[in-house]
Formats: sequence, C-alpha cells, structure tokens
Amino acid sequence: MIDRERITRTFDEYVSAYDAEDPKIRLKIEHTYAVAALCEKIAVSAGAPDPELAWLSGMLHDIGRFEQIRRYHTFIDSISVDHAAFGADLLFREGLLERFAPDLSASDAALLECAIRAHSAYRLPSDLNETEVMYCNILRDADKLDIFRVDCVTPMEDIFNVTREELRSSAVSEEVRACFRERHAVLRGLKKTAVDFCVSHLCLLFELVYPVSRKIAREQGFVDKLLSFSSDNPETRAWYAYMRDHIWECE
Repeated sequence: MIDRERITRTFDEYVSAYDAEDPKIRLKIEHTYAVAALCEKIAVSAGAPDPELAWLSGMLHDIGRFEQIRRYHTFIDSISVDHAAFGADLLFREGLLERFAPDLSASDAALLECAIRAHSAYRLPSDLNETEVMYCNILRDADKLDIFRVDCVTPMEDIFNVTREELRSSAVSEEVRACFRERHAVLRGLKKTAVDFCVSHLCLLFELVYPVSRKIAREQGFVDKLLSFSSDNPETRAWYAYMRDHIWECE
C-alpha cells in the first residue's frame, strides 16, 4: 500500500530546504502535485494494475529538478544535468526513496525507477515489458498535460531562460516546423531559437498515448491558449496561424 500522507509530508519536508520564493521552485512544487493527480486519473482510465503507484510516480518524477535549479538555475537539461536520471539516482542509488516509501516492494520500486528515468526521454527504451511501457506512458502523458498548464501560467522567459524580446522577435526553425508537420516531438538538439522552445512544447500534444489524455488536453484549453501567442515576427505569426489550423487534426 502507498502511504499518501507520509509521501506528501516527506515531499513537503524535502522541498522546504529550497527557496519557495524562487518562481522555478514554486513552479515545480505545483507541477508535482498536478502531475500526480493526472497520473492517477489516466491510470484509472487506462486500467493500470495499481493507480496508486502511478500517483507515486508523479509525486517523485521531478525530484531532481530542485537540486538542478539550486545548482544551475535552469530547467534546460542540455546545459545543466539530465533531471530525470539525476532524480532517479537520488531516489534509487542514494537511498532517497527510503524517506518516501520504505515498504515499497522491490518489483514496484523497479517499475517506479523505470518510469522516472524514462519520463523525459525522446523515446522509450525498446526492451521494456508491457507493464513498464504502461507506467512510463502514464507518467509521460501526465507530465506533458501539465506542461501545457505551466506554460500558460508562468512567464516563458522564466521557463526557457530567455528574454521577452527574444521570444517575440525570433523565428521558428525549419527543423522544428518539420516536427510539427510530421506530428511528433522535437529533439532537443533541433531547438535553436527562443520561440523554438514554445513550439516544441506544443508538439508534445502529438505524443500523448491514451485517449483520456487527449480528451483532458482538449478540455483544459491550455493548448489553444498557447497558440494565441502574439509574435512581433511576421513569419512566426504566420506559422502560429498554420498551427492553429492544423494542431487538432486526426485526433
């Protein structure tokens, strides 16, 4: 059994060591609880064997973000540290999981580690079994869904470490446009301009696995709000108009 009271208490104690006045820290605290709730909702709809374990994966998936922010002051893994691997190492190699769920079975811990390590990967490893794939996809869907919300309630310059002027003036790279047309996520190395990061987050919609996840994305309204971004660059304005016309095709 998952002791939610202990886990939430331990999480609150853990993050209390970080500056809650820092917008990046506050963002990740709120994101954690939102992703955990979405994990449980998706798990129930998808018929997962243990929705409680899915909830726990949401609570712990971004534990590495807090130290990443303290050390590097950025969410961008390519210029700091792979936050998923870093968090998984803290939990499963340095013993942090014991503080949250000391009675978790070895099999559940292995499943949890698999989901957390893979949650931000471009593609899942090819050697996973059916249950591992399910829990990985539940967490990945939930994470993407709340990223849409985060992008709407948090200044983009805080998320991407760019200025408002860079966002409003930059053009979308052709490589990133191609990812949208092909309807898949954007590899990190393809993102070259400030607004590329915004478009790459919209492309996460194409990677949602479960029908309930796409339903939630529609109902949230955050994707449509992100598509209303107003650029000073005429080419970018035209591209956003194209995305608004095509993003919900073939649901």
